[in-house]
Amino acid sequence: MESSFGLLLVLITLAAIIHIVQAQDQQGFISLDCGRSANAPSPYKDTQTGLWYSSDNEFIQSGKTGQVRENPNYNREQYLTLRYFPKGKRNCYNLSVEKGRKYLIRAVFLYGNYDGLRINPVFDLYLGPNRLATIDFETRVNGTWENYIHIPTSNSLQLCLVKTGETTPLISGLDLRPLGKDSYITKSGSLRLYYIFFFRTNHGKPIPDIQYPDDVYDRIWNPYFQTVLTQISTTLEVNNSNNYVPPKEALKNAATPSNASAPLTMEWTPLDPNDQYYLYAHFAEIQELKENETREFNIVWNGEVMSTVVPKKLEVSTIYDQSPRTCEKGKCSIQLIRTKRSTLPPLINAFEVYLVIELPQSETYERDVVGIKEIEATYALGRINWQGDPCVPQDLRWDGLNCRDTNISMHPRITALNLSSSGLNGIIVAAIQSLTQLETLDLSNNNLTGGVPEFLGNMKSLSFINLSGNNLTGSIPQALQKKGLKLSVGGNPRLCLSDPCRKPPKKNVLVPIVASVVPAAILIIAVLILFLVLKKKKSTVRQGPHRMSTGEVTFANKNSKRRFTYSEVIQMTNNFQRVLGKGGFGMVYHGTVNGSEQVAVKVLSQSSTQGYKEFKAEVDLLLRVHHTNLVSLVGYCDEGDHLALIYEYVPNGDLRQHLSGKGGKTIVINWGTRLRIAAEAALGLEYLHIGCTPPIVHRDVKTTNILLDEQYKAKLADFGLSRSFPVGGDSHVSTVIAGTPGYLDPEYYHTSRLGEKSDVYSFGIVLLEMISNQPVIDRNRAKSHITQWVGSQLNGGDIAKIMDPKLNGDYDSRSAWRALELAMSCADPTSVKRPTMSHVVIELKECLVTENSRRNMSRGMDSLSSPEVSMIFDSEMTPRAR
Repeated sequence: MESSFGLLLVLITLAAIIHIVQAQDQQGFISLDCGRSANAPSPYKDTQTGLWYSSDNEFIQSGKTGQVRENPNYNREQYLTLRYFPKGKRNCYNLSVEKGRKYLIRAVFLYGNYDGLRINPVFDLYLGPNRLATIDFETRVNGTWENYIHIPTSNSLQLCLVKTGETTPLISGLDLRPLGKDSYITKSGSLRLYYIFFFRTNHGKPIPDIQYPDDVYDRIWNPYFQTVLTQISTTLEVNNSNNYVPPKEALKNAATPSNASAPLTMEWTPLDPNDQYYLYAHFAEIQELKENETREFNIVWNGEVMSTVVPKKLEVSTIYDQSPRTCEKGKCSIQLIRTKRSTLPPLINAFEVYLVIELPQSETYERDVVGIKEIEATYALGRINWQGDPCVPQDLRWDGLNCRDTNISMHPRITALNLSSSGLNGIIVAAIQSLTQLETLDLSNNNLTGGVPEFLGNMKSLSFINLSGNNLTGSIPQALQKKGLKLSVGGNPRLCLSDPCRKPPKKNVLVPIVASVVPAAILIIAVLILFLVLKKKKSTVRQGPHRMSTGEVTFANKNSKRRFTYSEVIQMTNNFQRVLGKGGFGMVYHGTVNGSEQVAVKVLSQSSTQGYKEFKAEVDLLLRVHHTNLVSLVGYCDEGDHLALIYEYVPNGDLRQHLSGKGGKTIVINWGTRLRIAAEAALGLEYLHIGCTPPIVHRDVKTTNILLDEQYKAKLADFGLSRSFPVGGDSHVSTVIAGTPGYLDPEYYHTSRLGEKSDVYSFGIVLLEMISNQPVIDRNRAKSHITQWVGSQLNGGDIAKIMDPKLNGDYDSRSAWRALELAMSCADPTSVKRPTMSHVVIELKECLVTENSRRNMSRGMDSLSSPEVSMIFDSEMTPRAR
């Protein structure tokens, strides 16, 4: 019966798995068809590679679209259009990336006489504040591909086209591909692709390039051959499992010198004799060697032996240097020379050469960038030159800014902001206080309303403020009436320049008013209290049993969340003595409040992968939500450059540690406890989705964000990426892609449309982790993504091959199959086919009941003395409000 159920599950999920495999293989990929019409279908699937391409409309705010007229070499759909930039000197694409992650960046430029003028443009390509290359269609009339390997220093990557003369910059395509962390390691700088070849000849017939899906990183390998070489090949499978994963199709072919005694030589002339290069050469023995045959050779760079190679049979070996090399006498020469003991000539299957590109200019301080962009968005400035890095390079600095950038190795800081006569409306935006090094602020001659904010007086570096010529009201805050600050507020007719603005009320009028009003006020208050009590009882009755299953929830009183000073943070952490962990935000320290209450203190690092925007989002969210399965906020610190979040202390770490056994978590969590943890995490998500007004999407659900308290109760954490939906609006919002690769909803990734079902997808991946204890992404596994791996195992219909071996078969197979089916339905690539979190909660409760029944019947409830962790669980699954 169970085998039949497993077979049925295979049939049900087979079609979904095929789509999941396709989507997950492209996890983290960004593929932009530049200039694609907003009316054309997007995303769409490239018929040659299977890659999904999207319009670039959401990634850049400027430029016009054009249609290629002449395109003899590139007839694929994504190269039929382009985006060109007749206005502005610098125009930039803004791409969301993971700080510290290695990326392949590919930009494609095809002129194709789109404007009918036959004028080949010349312009510069920038990465952030640093120039990468000059794009010159005079020398490359058929177009060019620029490929770089780069590690971003923030969560935002900006690729900019900069006008250098009279011609108009343009771009046809832009791709980002995350790479393996242990590949292409450099001493410094980034890498620019120089050569990438595989060796194959087809007797004069055209040979297609190798790229995705044959290359998992979508590198594009060109065929290469010379008349002095001989091709050898095999039809057998070649193992390509190493940090570089060269495509198997390339490894099935190799070149040897036609003269078996001669070296195999590759040469080129560098543009600059000081250029530095990294070589990555890939070798695999693809011939069947006889007993008396040996293949051994030296790799020689400009006369110096790099390495001695004996290729492994049908298995790749990649040879590279730890340090870059230069070329002497204006020529680069790589030779493969057979050793004296070798009976066979050298061979090579594929090789890559990269040029070192130094990017010396540091980007503007991240919190300054977040602040100035928030100011731009609030006032809808839309200035054409407010693109790219705000401060550097100096000749491209944003209008109205002044910056301190005396040292290129230090992050520039914004010191002056002049938005005079810019048509500003509304209040003075609080984001100005993010610019902590601001010395001069000019907001004069606009239509600003509201009061003069007190925070301006708390900005220590600010010495000049011009607010004249607006419609400000109220009085001047005391904090702004300090020595050394020059304040100009003339031309605000309703702004009171003296304090207090209003005359005090007359004493002889106050007494009779109070005497008459107090009895009436008491009566009104009593009626209101009675009304609120009756209304609360009525709403509790109306809520019903299902609403209670979501958990008894109350909104936190903002006054209960303390704002701590930085000195108090130092004191509570005992000068940051005990480290609990490290995350994208920064370091997490143990602390105590009021002498006894344990807390976790998350301190923002200035080089963090998150920033002030995420910090503010997390504070705002946790101030208004409260649920037993969400980590609660005790308080926060926002003092100058010092930002910290103070949470309740959750002593048992995160779920990932317990599954992996890392961090000293050696006790195995049994199947029943895993189901309970999953159900509790689901309850936390259900509350965010339907218990909050407006609804909230977490956006970063993963096992490291599920914490366990002393009773192994699950608490969802890390709300820095969370988003709310407008009340009465759509069930989704369009937003910049954010999340963790592997857990990221492929539909959200392709469309940028975020909804509650995006969390459901991520939860499905978490559930698969809890079931199988397999890594979400493992490049060394034949099926790299966990959904692919589970799908391949499902073909056998044996759930034992999927379940975590640490469980030793101690689980109810019916509950396991049901949980697995639930996880796969959550991870369906189409959001409308995924269940809601309320349905997930119901399913997990029923799985838990089945598992608990089995344990009770077989050997009763586990005790804490068991070698496994098993905690008593309330079958009603009702979280209790604190």
